[in-house]
Amino acid sequence: MATFGFIGTGNMGGALARAARKQLPGGEILLSNRTAAKAETLAAELGCAVSDNRTAAARSKYLFLGVKPQMMAEMLSGIAPVLAARQDPFFLVSMAAGLSIARIRELAGGDYPVIRIMPNTPAAIGAGMVFYAAGPDVPAEDLAFFLKALSGAGRFEALPEHLMDAGSAVAGCGPAFVDLFIEALADGGVACGLPRASAQVFAAQMVLGSAQLVLESGRHPGALKDAVCSPGGSTIQGVRALEKAGFRSAVMEAVIAACEKSAALGK
Repeated sequence: MATFGFIGTGNMGGALARAARKQLPGGEILLSNRTAAKAETLAAELGCAVSDNRTAAARSKYLFLGVKPQMMAEMLSGIAPVLAARQDPFFLVSMAAGLSIARIRELAGGDYPVIRIMPNTPAAIGAGMVFYAAGPDVPAEDLAFFLKALSGAGRFEALPEHLMDAGSAVAGCGPAFVDLFIEALADGGVACGLPRASAQVFAAQMVLGSAQLVLESGRHPGALKDAVCSPGGSTIQGVRALEKAGFRSAVMEAVIAACEKSAALGK
């Protein structure tokens, strides 16, 4: 038997498999992917075993369902007989946006214990923000083991399931929004004469440091912003330009649009 089995080794599945490998021996991790070569490449990197969906479903205590929401029904229908035949305890782990624990059980064809997680791409370097919710039939000790085994992915926070779409819109979709911001900052630096490579490093390191300052200082972002905006200085003029362009409103609308789309995926 394996501890973790991954059905789907794309960006998120692969990132979580790498995190799990920091805590678990390679022999306790099974990797399955629709394109077998992708699973084989990751297995060679991590020293894990390549599997197929049905084998992973039969042999894994924690089975990660790492496929897109639109593909979940088809994938689960293929392994439903295997799950139904199992006599040992196991847990389904879903990372699909918009699909509730109840919906995963419905698609899987049984009242199986489900842990729902919403990771983000920084989990690939151990700096992820991962939300989780567990069904009431997931024992506390099994959830604690699960969280410890994945601790290499980053920060984990429990979140009520009805807030999963909102959390995902901020932290799951947010890296794309921040990447756009970093790119735009670097473009501005290039426009002002900086070399492209330097501008990108300056922008990325600034975002990293600013985020760490928010977390470690505990101060409100608005207060930290005010501390940089000297009276009559250049920063406040830049803030004025951002406000004129609707910067904060645009960001809020992006989060709301992402949240609404996630909610629609579950209908």
